[in-house]
Amino acid sequence: MSEIKLPEVELNIYSKRNPVEVPVVENYIITKESSPNFVRHITFDVSGTELENRVRVGQSVGILPPGEDDSGKAHKLRLYSVSSPTEGEHGKPHLVSTTVKRTIEEFGDKLYLGVASNYLADLKPGDKVRMTGPSGKRFLLPENAEDFNYLFFATGTGIAPFRGMTMELFRSGSYKNDCVLIFGCPYRTDLLYSDFLAEMSEKHPNFHYLPSISRENRRPDGSKHYVQTKLEDESELLIPILQKENTLIYICGLKGMETGIYMELMKRGLNSYFEARKELPEDLSEIPRDELKKFIKPSVRIFEEVY
Repeated sequence: MSEIKLPEVELNIYSKRNPVEVPVVENYIITKESSPNFVRHITFDVSGTELENRVRVGQSVGILPPGEDDSGKAHKLRLYSVSSPTEGEHGKPHLVSTTVKRTIEEFGDKLYLGVASNYLADLKPGDKVRMTGPSGKRFLLPENAEDFNYLFFATGTGIAPFRGMTMELFRSGSYKNDCVLIFGCPYRTDLLYSDFLAEMSEKHPNFHYLPSISRENRRPDGSKHYVQTKLEDESELLIPILQKENTLIYICGLKGMETGIYMELMKRGLNSYFEARKELPEDLSEIPRDELKKFIKPSVRIFEEVY
């Protein structure tokens, strides 16, 4: 396998104590009109700051919402994954984008509104935010990115880095390996960037977009569709790619999704993606899902960003 050469990156050019103020230039909904959720694509103009041309896809930027909580403390910093390619949104290195879900949750008889997400969702072009970052040095495409195949697993706004990575891989027209994006969500109205991804799939035969919708149609055995079930349902496509020595796996989204993916990989004997912590039982079903990581850890071929 080719050596995985992750790029050197600068971290925390701007910190919580020393944020930079940047304006919003775009803020629009990316879910379908009938979706009960509100997910927005937001672009910031970092021109004239130390962030210009220094934020890579796979990293995050921090947002400091104004105001204080009920105890009088300043609202906490929130990190958001960059959804623009390293070259910048629309190919402009001074434009950095992210993907934000407006958080609205009910606890008992009280409604909870996520402070940072609702603050960002309400912003208009020209409004300014306090930003920190960039953060993250592991969840990056290799410098020699075109040497590898990729399986991207995403749920929810975990799709953000894969939008930018997909753009980055295919921008030059010279990428010849396979790239698969498996995106999981409850309903088809929650598919994010679906028009862009469908267009990419039509334009590039080596890009495979596989939505996995859990709360609509069932699989033939009655079980739900999840990102990990694609390893069985699309095995003719995916297993040959996974068996290649130059394939990398990236996982981004809700914490816990990685366990199901790891179990499915191990069931298929794809153990080169893991390093053993201790001896595995012959029957993998004997391992409780929440204890899997006591037995294995991801190898250098798996990149994980879950929250």
